[in-house]
Amino acid sequence: MKYLSFFSGALGLDLGLESAGFRPLLACEVNRNCIATIKTNKPELPVIGDIRDYTASKILDISGITHKEDVDLIVGGPPCQAFSTAGARKSFEDERGNVFLKYLEIAIEIKPKFIVIENVRGLLSAPLKHRPHSQRGKGYSELNNDEKPGGALAYIVKFLETAGYGVSFNLYNSANFGTPQVRERVILIASRDGNRLPYLMPTHSENGKFDLPKWTTTRSVIENLTDEDNAERLEFPEKRHKYFELLGPGEYWKHLPADIQKEAMGNSYHSGGGKTGFYRRVAWDKPSPTLVTSPIMPATSLAHPEALRPLSVAEYARIQQFPDNWVFGGTTLEKYRQIGNAVPCGLGKAIGELLNAHSKGIDIQAPAGFKYSRYRGTDDISWRNNHQNLFKQDSDIEFISNRMEQLSLIS
Repeated sequence: MKYLSFFSGALGLDLGLESAGFRPLLACEVNRNCIATIKTNKPELPVIGDIRDYTASKILDISGITHKEDVDLIVGGPPCQAFSTAGARKSFEDERGNVFLKYLEIAIEIKPKFIVIENVRGLLSAPLKHRPHSQRGKGYSELNNDEKPGGALAYIVKFLETAGYGVSFNLYNSANFGTPQVRERVILIASRDGNRLPYLMPTHSENGKFDLPKWTTTRSVIENLTDEDNAERLEFPEKRHKYFELLGPGEYWKHLPADIQKEAMGNSYHSGGGKTGFYRRVAWDKPSPTLVTSPIMPATSLAHPEALRPLSVAEYARIQQFPDNWVFGGTTLEKYRQIGNAVPCGLGKAIGELLNAHSKGIDIQAPAGFKYSRYRGTDDISWRNNHQNLFKQDSDIEFISNRMEQLSLIS
């Protein structure tokens, strides 16, 4: 199964796909440290830069694919921020205005068997066009569909369906796929045959339900790392050490003695929310919390379960399921960022196995009632039912069709 990878990062998703039998023909990345990571570990893999600088034809040429060959898969996690703030019409008028829409257009022009989009949970509620809060409320018109929550995802779905693809999506907790980490990401899968694919097949469950193994624990993947393995890391400011010394595995600031909580938290003590990231130690016998781009930030600390330090680069890599011989480019902080932004390999493997099964005509169905994430209404069926108003605008379909005709994406 040949595929093209966009917004490739440190190749976490790609490693998962490769373990399911997929072969990458091209990577696309603009971050120089990620590029260094890709070239070091995959020196034979062509790497291109900003997707907006390339045509579909040029991408195929660089990939070594003739224009008569099929591409099995195009996969990527384009940034959602630009999509939700720039607005589709402006982005279409300005080719350099939006990488998300450029990714969609490139994908549809190449017309692979499958298109996969990975993104943060915010994609489920992002508007297509952002209206500043100062321009809402009394004296202003009501939000139109483009400005309502969910407008961005509705537009993506309509774009893919107009091109003949069947679309399904869900919010997935990577712990359900063997990753020792609670990390939730939207995975959208579009199939050129027009079929709506089933959801990913879980390999683990929180408490061993559905006859599946229990979630993988942090202990099982980092306990055997040596001090030498863990030497590369950032450090907490020394003033925080006395508080971490009072906390055990899985605890955070609320487990500090009551008389020093306010002292430890400072001004943050009076802020809202649970503030669960402050002085947080990772639990041994649960999956890790979501890895962030730096484990030493006050509000998102990720301390070792027992040692007086944050998780190391090596522990980060183990939790994201990178192989031990994987080399990351850049400074220590840049390595944390690459690993923290990656898609866990187990989630990538689950995607690949679902696509393999569908390609072979094998119908796989997850256990009835399986809970993929902490949230409700995040699967495509429930989500569509809750956002029906966003799919009633024929003008959107007409606009998309006209755009595709301009680009010769449909006949």
